[in-house]
Amino acid sequence: MAEADTSVQAERPSVEEIWEVLKQVQDPELHMGIVDLGLVYHVEMEDSGLVSIDLTLTSPGCPIGPMIQGQAYHLLTQLPGVDDVEVNLVWEPPWDPKTMASEEVKMMLGIW
Repeated sequence: MAEADTSVQAERPSVEEIWEVLKQVQDPELHMGIVDLGLVYHVEMEDSGLVSIDLTLTSPGCPIGPMIQGQAYHLLTQLPGVDDVEVNLVWEPPWDPKTMASEEVKMMLGIW
């Protein structure tokens, strides 16, 4: 049984691979990736096959939150070795594009 557990765990994606997949998730209003925007705060791949991510939105009243959560959930559940995905919306720390967004996104948003 231990061998089966090891092989299943070996097939699980790394945290880095999960981050790469999350780069495909776009904010539909800004047309920019949520990773480059700095909206993803934490990613964890548990031994049980559960991927847990903490992300925020550009504002608490953002109407497209469920769409972003759904995109992340859908893409991550397609990865081999992922049994379930938990997408947690968090509000701390508050999103600040000046410190959290990539340099490319800052330039696109006109943040100097």
